[in-house]
Amino acid sequence: MDDGKHGGQAELEPRPPEREDLVRLCRSLNDGGCRYLIVGGFAIIQTGYPRLTGDVDILIDSESANEQRVYRALECLPDGAVRELEAGDVSKYVVVRIADEIIVDLMSSAAGIDYQSAASDIVCREVDGVCIPFASPRLLWRMKAHTHRAKDAPDLEFLRHYFAARGEEPPE
Repeated sequence: MDDGKHGGQAELEPRPPEREDLVRLCRSLNDGGCRYLIVGGFAIIQTGYPRLTGDVDILIDSESANEQRVYRALECLPDGAVRELEAGDVSKYVVVRIADEIIVDLMSSAAGIDYQSAASDIVCREVDGVCIPFASPRLLWRMKAHTHRAKDAPDLEFLRHYFAARGEEPPE
């Protein structure tokens, strides 16, 4: 609807991300030499839990040169929303939301776990020819177990069954 503020065009709303979006983002991040891993919805999906997600959650090494490489890599998004960010934003805020064609959330830590602490618990999976670093099931558990968010309860239940099927206990 034309509200008179957008030159006759309706304001665009981000759409839910799809697998192809994840692949495109990760290809760009990999090509840029970025240190990152995928957490949240896409990470739990790759573990085997079929669910939807409304964004792409990315935990990054917040060292300034890496942050700048991540910003440049995210210029692959069509609306250029990443250009609104400033150096240091990822360290300054809990979550930096980039509302482009899709929503990308950047974090320097998730549930108190930073990139350096998470790096040993990355599982790389090839998706459409792109190696994507995902949070492992154990890392996902550590990130979600203490958040007490209602939206994490189904993921935690899935992970409980995931570990039980392997004769393992969830990590502490």
